[in-house]
Amino acid sequence: MNLPTHDYPRLLAKKTEELTAYLSRFSAPTLEVFSSDFEHFRMRAEFRIWHEQGDLFHVMFDPKTKQRYRVDTFPIASQLINQMMQVLLSEIKGNSLLTQKLFQIDYLSTLSGQIAISLLYHKKLSDEWKEEAVKLRQKLTALGFNCQIIGRATKQKIALDEDYVEEILPIEGKNYYYRQVENSFTQPNGKMNIKMLEWARSCTANSSGDLLELYCGNGNFSIALASNFRKVLATEISKSSVSSAQYNIEKNGVKNLQIIRMSAEEFSQAINGEREFYRLRGIALSDYECNTILVDPPRAGLDSYTLKMVQQYDRILYISCNPETLVENLEQLSHTHRIERCALFDQFPYTEHIESGVWLVKHSYDDEK
Repeated sequence: MNLPTHDYPRLLAKKTEELTAYLSRFSAPTLEVFSSDFEHFRMRAEFRIWHEQGDLFHVMFDPKTKQRYRVDTFPIASQLINQMMQVLLSEIKGNSLLTQKLFQIDYLSTLSGQIAISLLYHKKLSDEWKEEAVKLRQKLTALGFNCQIIGRATKQKIALDEDYVEEILPIEGKNYYYRQVENSFTQPNGKMNIKMLEWARSCTANSSGDLLELYCGNGNFSIALASNFRKVLATEISKSSVSSAQYNIEKNGVKNLQIIRMSAEEFSQAINGEREFYRLRGIALSDYECNTILVDPPRAGLDSYTLKMVQQYDRILYISCNPETLVENLEQLSHTHRIERCALFDQFPYTEHIESGVWLVKHSYDDEK
């Protein structure tokens, strides 16, 4: 697989032009553009496994033609994933316990040099499988890999040691530690994630009051932004993400951040006094003076109920993975807020996907210059 690295500047310029056009109707300032590495930028990858005459190899499917094609190297993925792709298949080839009914392999790597390998099967995993997987991990460790191996089948998951890796992100001279669980959402472009966090920190520098974050995941943003605020309150609905966030809070020694397991809609109901939730017992929402809110919604954008709630805050940091729904939300937000800063983060080079950030300030808010 070859990447059109020579064409990257043109492709990024096209995205810049598109996002600038999207935001032009809101009198947005000049777009801040953050480019990606040309190759080896993606920290996770998933491949189907194809079995043919005693051999096996990684395959992917063309999204348009649906045709299968073999993948021996994957320059989009990190160098660590590429190294593991080569070694892993050579180590398991001929081992029926590890290869029989193996249909997919997922890789999750980190900038810190750790990698999790998830082997997916159309069969129940036995004790004998686990014994062979342990031997495999010992071989990979002897070859210098810091790896975790996870086996998954229908209603079954076996982690030989842990089902996560730990990432280390250097942000403004300080290392931040993040537990990343396999099969859970993590930012795919590790170096771009650093740029996003540093940009978010610069937007919220010298903030007063507290921060509320919706859709906080494993605490990626809230942990990095906590030192800019008196207190941070964050919500997340996924149990595994909340568990990772709690660990990451303790690991990073953050004392002013509270994570609660709620959806954005549920929190809106709670903050407006419309419903009481058992999960909020012991948490006094009245102790928080949140005048800044951070939202990083799914592609569908903010629902109408949450959108109205978000408009109540003086400052809004909106991270978007879909410019079309971002614009739809900005149509309403622009009635109460103006765009102070905006940025394009090229999380997904060589694709049409656009990741962006918008920093909004309430019209009536008297900014400190």
